[in-house]
Amino acid sequence: MQGHRTVLWAALTMLTAAAACVAPTHAAVLRPPSATPRTQAQPPTPQSSATPSAGLPSVGVLMDADKHWCTASVVASPHGNVVATAAHCVFAHGTYASDFSFAPGFRGPDKGETPYGTWRVAAIQVDDRWRKDGDEKADYAFLTLEPDARGRQVQDVVGAAAPDWSSAPRRRVTVVGYPNQEHNPDGRPISCTTDSRHDPDQTSGMARIECQGFWDGTSGSPWLADYTEPASPGRLIGVLSGGDTDTESTAALFDSRARALYEKAVRAPVKRPGH
Repeated sequence: MQGHRTVLWAALTMLTAAAACVAPTHAAVLRPPSATPRTQAQPPTPQSSATPSAGLPSVGVLMDADKHWCTASVVASPHGNVVATAAHCVFAHGTYASDFSFAPGFRGPDKGETPYGTWRVAAIQVDDRWRKDGDEKADYAFLTLEPDARGRQVQDVVGAAAPDWSSAPRRRVTVVGYPNQEHNPDGRPISCTTDSRHDPDQTSGMARIECQGFWDGTSGSPWLADYTEPASPGRLIGVLSGGDTDTESTAALFDSRARALYEKAVRAPVKRPGH
């Protein structure tokens, strides 16, 4: 299976988990007659293959002191400290990953560069269906992050996509991820805009895209519906979980159970710097 489930656990320390809207203005804006209205950004056109891209500030990698694996992204939350990824990236063989961080905007070979900094993972939330049975429809996880060394929350630095808890499988989505070094020696993010549909191999709750290039390492990549530009990332409807080849990729659509898991991540206690 040319899937996305290979997680390099040997270098990880294992443990059991502990667990603007801007107010409307009523002032008229007078535009000079000669001024040209700002053109609204248009969504990207569909692709059949992912291409290297500038990525998104809110999308990055999970990493420890030695390497990075899997993709994750910031999901909008009240405290600005929650990211989404695939469950198999952080829980496998009955064990949670530990002592790792999220690096948004990552790029470069090997350990690469972290232009926005890193945020240590404080808590991991994984659905019981995945922990007990490896249910593909629950292959998502929400991570709560500590503030960085400067006391900043990740969302305040790189932004976030709003979650969508009731998406239909048919959407135009933009998927951004980081293939592993074998297929991506330069450590650049890739992206693909394409149309998702119901995964015919599943009864419900799973969506599929067909776009080449999503090799190991892209697990956890956000599926962003209504994406237009980095400043308007759209809505997060799920994360890349698997696929039989690098062309076919699947995601468990976020639903009420995913929302309940997200809310646990929102409530998870977090240590503050210096405590």
